[in-house]
Amino acid sequence: MSTRDTIFALSSGLPPAGIAVVRITGPQAATALETLAGKLPEPRRAVYRALHDDHGTLLDHALILWFCGTRTATGEDLAELHLHGGRAVVFSVLDALQQVPGLRPAVAGEFTRRAFENGRIDLSEAEGLADLLAAETESQRQSALTLAEGGLGRKVEIWQSELLRLSAQVEAALDFSDEDDVGDASAVRAHLAMLADEMASLLAAPGAERLRDGIRVVLAGPPNSGKSSLFNVLANREAAIVSDIAGTTRDRIEAVIALDGVPFVLIDTAGLRESDDAIEAIGVARAEDALASADVILWLGDAASTPSGALLVAAKSDLDAGRLGLPVSVVSGEGIAQLKSELLVRARGLLPKPGALALNRRHKSILRAVGDSLVRAAAEDDLLIVAEHLRQARSELDRLTGRSGVEDMLDALFGSMCIGK
Repeated sequence: MSTRDTIFALSSGLPPAGIAVVRITGPQAATALETLAGKLPEPRRAVYRALHDDHGTLLDHALILWFCGTRTATGEDLAELHLHGGRAVVFSVLDALQQVPGLRPAVAGEFTRRAFENGRIDLSEAEGLADLLAAETESQRQSALTLAEGGLGRKVEIWQSELLRLSAQVEAALDFSDEDDVGDASAVRAHLAMLADEMASLLAAPGAERLRDGIRVVLAGPPNSGKSSLFNVLANREAAIVSDIAGTTRDRIEAVIALDGVPFVLIDTAGLRESDDAIEAIGVARAEDALASADVILWLGDAASTPSGALLVAAKSDLDAGRLGLPVSVVSGEGIAQLKSELLVRARGLLPKPGALALNRRHKSILRAVGDSLVRAAAEDDLLIVAEHLRQARSELDRLTGRSGVEDMLDALFGSMCIGK
């Protein structure tokens, strides 16, 4: 992708729709807008115009907007066409733009990539936008917005400023070691330790993976304990086969749900027991693997064999009211609401608070490296080595916001977005 090209794409949903928005960005954006709509309107003012192709054929009556200069969404000249959202209208306008010299259709994520390359957003904001496009629950939306609006970038900017100031003090101490007013090395070390603690606190907070992928809830217990029936009720569909025959479930079955805006992945498993059946034994092994990776376990077996931390569920409470555990009946509905409430309580202890900054694996890996550099710098007596640790920390923070060392992941990130972004 070359930023010398002028690109265009439908940036709203696929037609038919009430309104369709086509975006154009690049050095020939003004030419493209003039070709279709005549004289350019005043910047940032919506104007009603007739659109024509290069043969003078009327394409549509539309609202057009013109954004010039670098203070635009992409950091370059940009135009928008707000069309009637019929398929024929949209395709005819896109075809007319294709005929304008110097224009080409955008590829996935190219508008956002230009915003990144032109300094309008940093890499963490671009990641937040990608998460926002993929958000399916309210909690995912809030977390993605925090990242997309620069929550992490602002923290990194403060850290970079502090590290630059401390680096300058260390360099001054090295260059003017015979002077008395070049700074207190112990104060520098104390400030580095404080920054390392601040980063460690952010690392210790719940991350973004559970929020994005969902809380993994594993239903486990012996055969014929009611796991699949409860699974279907929680999933609100007949996702698993239910029968009175023990061992019906042979493999893991997953269903993605949302409760009160919180994402969950429900996992139904084979009944846990010794078996000479090779297929059932594989299912039991997979059930044990699921238990090992579970965030929440719903245990439908005996109280004495409840895994550590699991929620004991007394399923089939309509048939056996004396069992220990949360009484639940898929027949009468008893306990289902309480069970969902308990799942939400446990999930919220594992998820970031609404609107809080949630780091993903890439962020955490980089911040750990930064924190390690700061801890080593704070414990070091040789100022030359302290200066090198600080340089490494600043370099790692540049990777966090995409200023350096991230070329290997840019294509994957922006390629995951839709064409109009």
